[in-house]
Amino acid sequence: MTEAVSAAAGIEDLKLAEKDGILPEGVTATHAAPTNGHVDNDESDDDAEDGEGGGEGGAEGAAKKKKKRKPRKKKKTGGVVSATAGAKTQSSPPRVPVSQLFPDSQYPEGEICEYRNENSYRTTSEEKRHLDRMNNDFLAEYRQGAEVHRQVRQWAQKNIKPGQTLTEIAEGIEDSVRYLTGHQGLEEGDNIRGGVGFPTGLSLNHCAAHYSPNAGNKMVLQKEDVMKVDFGVHLNGRIVDSAFTLAFDPVYDNLLAAVKDATNTGIREAGIDVRMSDIGAAIQETMESYEVEIGGQTYPVKPIRNLNGHNIGQWQIHGGKSVPIVKGGDQTKMEEGETFAIETFGSTGKGYVRDDMETSHYAKRDDAPKVALRVSSAKTLLSSITKNFGTLPFCRRYLDRLGHDKYLLGLNNLVSSGIVEAYPPLCDIKGSYTAQYEHTILLRPNVKEVISRGDDY
Repeated sequence: MTEAVSAAAGIEDLKLAEKDGILPEGVTATHAAPTNGHVDNDESDDDAEDGEGGGEGGAEGAAKKKKKRKPRKKKKTGGVVSATAGAKTQSSPPRVPVSQLFPDSQYPEGEICEYRNENSYRTTSEEKRHLDRMNNDFLAEYRQGAEVHRQVRQWAQKNIKPGQTLTEIAEGIEDSVRYLTGHQGLEEGDNIRGGVGFPTGLSLNHCAAHYSPNAGNKMVLQKEDVMKVDFGVHLNGRIVDSAFTLAFDPVYDNLLAAVKDATNTGIREAGIDVRMSDIGAAIQETMESYEVEIGGQTYPVKPIRNLNGHNIGQWQIHGGKSVPIVKGGDQTKMEEGETFAIETFGSTGKGYVRDDMETSHYAKRDDAPKVALRVSSAKTLLSSITKNFGTLPFCRRYLDRLGHDKYLLGLNNLVSSGIVEAYPPLCDIKGSYTAQYEHTILLRPNVKEVISRGDDY
């Protein structure tokens, strides 16, 4: 019902946009309205104003209408007509900040799950509700970031096709995130306030995680590839970490289904006071109930046992706690107020990954030691990393974008000094296929919210 209404409204908006000439060249309007229907009603308000005074003389009424419509066409921002001013729908590629689509800042909530068993009292506890109301800013930032993630990935899922380069795909996603958050990240400190949460992972086939193209990468997506798309969005350090897998051949459907089901199992089991070992056991049982036939051979779907989910801190993608995807003895519990990335990885290979290929992901350590740096380029680079990323992960392309060159010696010096951590790609055996699904969950005092949940996964 909502989709049908949104489509009709979107078509009308597109007509208005084309009439007023507000869409940039090469950018088309999409008809998908924001999830909760909050839109900018400026134009309808103007029309309502135009209709006022209808009882007056016809000539006078017509004159009033002309006066109101004329300045609207000449409205300028900084001497240039705004490409997205008054936009009610998202463009393709995404360029309209979500703050324009939700002018009241009431962003859609994620999937709300009530706590179970001994924690069921939390849903109706007035004390827990009061604690939850104190987190309004935290929730608003997370929900805004989650809406950016949903809109960008919706576009990506429709537009990523075999034949595109990985660089083209990564930059398409990252540019969209920057536009939708309103943070281009080129001014000092802007990326710390909001924007890209970490480099876009585009890991193919046997490579499970942490692969992002460096400058000059010519790798092209093929029809037979299985690609994990893992990207992050943040506002004020509240990182939304969510991932999905793309495959263009239905032979891989069962692999993807196994991992998606396993991730949803982990989300269902997660909660306040739940032990990590219990979550891992449930995930493993779900994933191992699947098998996939590729090239006439049947493979069991194995959880990659040395990859985990994790808690997320402010500006800190890995907060210190791990969520296993296999059974084990970890008695650590999830706690009230924590944020977790529940992610699972399945493989047709050994179910174990090792470092391989060229590193692209880096992050300044939160506990970085204060050491004397003898390489001058390392000092300059560290200052730039601190001012532009803080402890948020970055990749070489981001340094290129800021105008750095010949920085590899300095970067390697920061890594060897223990100040910056390198995160090389993680791969199973060659010839195997891996898949990933991931969501960010908030353990609010009274409910669990799957903040990144969408209609897609």
